[in-house]
Amino acid sequence: MSVLGIIAEFNPFHKGHEHLINTAKKNGSFDAVVCVMSGNFSQRAEPTVCDKWSRAEMALQGGVDLVIELPFAFAVRSAYYFARGAVQLLARTGVITHLGFGSENGQLDPLLKIASLLANEPDEYRNQLKDLLGQGLSYPAARSRALQHYFGPQAADLAELMNGPNNILAIEYLHNIIQDQINLQPFTISRQGDGYHSQQISGSGFSSAGAIRTALLNDPVITEKIEQALPESSRQILEREISMGRAPISPNALEQIVLANLRSMSLSSLSQIYEISEGLEYRIKEASLHSGTLEELRRKIKSKRYSLTRINRILIYSLFHLTKEQIDILDQHGPQYFHILAFSSTGRKILQKIKNKSSLPILSRGSQVKKLSQEQGSSEAGDLLALDILASDIYSLLSPASAMRGGGKDFLTSSLFIG
Repeated sequence: MSVLGIIAEFNPFHKGHEHLINTAKKNGSFDAVVCVMSGNFSQRAEPTVCDKWSRAEMALQGGVDLVIELPFAFAVRSAYYFARGAVQLLARTGVITHLGFGSENGQLDPLLKIASLLANEPDEYRNQLKDLLGQGLSYPAARSRALQHYFGPQAADLAELMNGPNNILAIEYLHNIIQDQINLQPFTISRQGDGYHSQQISGSGFSSAGAIRTALLNDPVITEKIEQALPESSRQILEREISMGRAPISPNALEQIVLANLRSMSLSSLSQIYEISEGLEYRIKEASLHSGTLEELRRKIKSKRYSLTRINRILIYSLFHLTKEQIDILDQHGPQYFHILAFSSTGRKILQKIKNKSSLPILSRGSQVKKLSQEQGSSEAGDLLALDILASDIYSLLSPASAMRGGGKDFLTSSLFIG
């Protein structure tokens, strides 16, 4: 059996995602498509534009057979840990044979070349990276320069590769596959349309998810331009979520929650938060007391070493009281369950095969989620799941309609089945 694995956020599911899935299906004779998808918070540590269940529904309508949630503890991390959690989750199903992903260049070999170096880290590269970090550069900037130094004349082309957000994630997928000797056959498909960071709806029909989100947040109406960027099923689901007051969710909706949390935390507690080091807790605490918006807060914290994206993540880690010690334990064990968000009739058959091949529990009903959540404090799975549940409970508070802000949705929502 040949099963395609895809790692995505689908924030929201647009025509570029549809192109990836359709092209992958044409390139290989796959029996099913399984997606590992971020939950209610993205890799940029922002709330997604609509919730995980509606995005999973979009994916099923767009050609995916089974959607598994990537636990929060991996979904909101840097590219390496995001990729690591997702690749591990795919591998632990015991049924995924291929990994397909988009990239800006659409060529596997140069991505593999960088990934192989990162997986093996020759001394020359490692020493150069250490020196650059010692000069105060951020990790992404230091790594890019160390790679350029190591590869010499080829550096210009490789540096350009490292500037593409899709390429960066692609390299980290490959990095983890090589490093852990995971039996997944990778292939890449060239990204279509505007760049990842584009904030303008394209006339080509291939607009970035960021451009779609920006347009929706400026005016929560599916305009003709937005409609051109979405499959019909995604448009219908988004319109439903908007009409019910569950979307769109703005990253700035977290503003008061984040500021209140930081102002209430002690310096000692802040210093224990994942990725806070070198006295950054003092800078964060001071900034929280003199900032009225998230934008102002980030600007006051930002430095040469700490990028805005990294600061974003640190703010979320602080909100969830995610400590260095806790992350170390969760990383040692990796994903501990399959939380199924949606499945088709083909997906149901794949689930049965996963059940036969994997020792991890499958959570397809709210009652199963509730039962495992009772292990919080006594098992890694319970602790990992507690963060997913908290993420849903905080996310629900951001809904435009107050009637939609109730908690406990992971206990009340079972997997969506579309036959």
